[in-house]
Amino acid sequence: LPPTRRMDRVLPSIGDGLGPVQRRIVYAMSALGVNATAKFKLSARTVGDGLGKNHPHGDSASYEDMFLMAQPFSYRYPLVDGQGNWGAPD
Repeated sequence: LPPTRRMDRVLPSIGDGLGPVQRRIVYAMSALGVNATAKFKLSARTVGDGLGKNHPHGDSASYEDMFLMAQPFSYRYPLVDGQGNWGAPD
């Protein structure tokens, strides 16, 4: 691949600030119908759907990014509403 295409894959987008894995997670959640008014679904369902259709690599990067998106201390605003234990700041 040309160097510009490789950098385009790695860097977050200027438009929304999401990286490629984060964008795939949000897309998978949208495809599953997970929104603010929907019932909670298991994280394995979201990550599995994202891995199966959009990100055929290991699941550790997807889980790590989804956990970071749910933690209120990782980003300015949480992007995912997590239920249960999603980590502590310490």
